[in-house]
Amino acid sequence: MLIEVVVAEAGHAMVQSYAIGAPATVGDALARAMADPAFAGVDFTAAVGVFGRIVRADAPLRDGDRVEIYRPLREDPKSARRRRAAAASRSARS
Repeated sequence: MLIEVVVAEAGHAMVQSYAIGAPATVGDALARAMADPAFAGVDFTAAVGVFGRIVRADAPLRDGDRVEIYRPLREDPKSARRRRAAAASRSARS
């Protein structure tokens, strides 16, 4: 079966396709990516998903699945929104 492993970094994304024997898991796909020099420096301990849905390493894969390696958030989204709203409020008052 053919699967893709994707990681998005600031400014670019890396996409690699791998042929993996069935049955296969997300962990199998990650093992293939870890051995690929194209993924050197990628944090494989980060959360992973299949088509935008976070899954565990033992989740089964189907032909054509896209395994996504997520990078950690720099800031909590709720905190970032509060900070932006407070800054907007201050500049609106001035």
